[in-house]
Amino acid sequence: MTRGLTWIKSSYSDSEGGACLEMARTPRTPRTIHIRDSKTPTTPHLRLTPTAWTRFLSSAADPR
Repeated sequence: MTRGLTWIKSSYSDSEGGACLEMARTPRTPRTIHIRDSKTPTTPHLRLTPTAWTRFLSSAADPR
């Protein structure tokens, strides 16, 4: 369920609405990280555990 989630964009996203990802966290346990495409916010989205989200961010930041 995504009702009541507060979706945020990266501060690196511009205001022109290009290809952006938005994320939201469930406020209670078990915590889940939700990721969606800002262009199509009503379509299905990804749900990750906090551990998977941290690994994704680490991988995305790795310059290799």
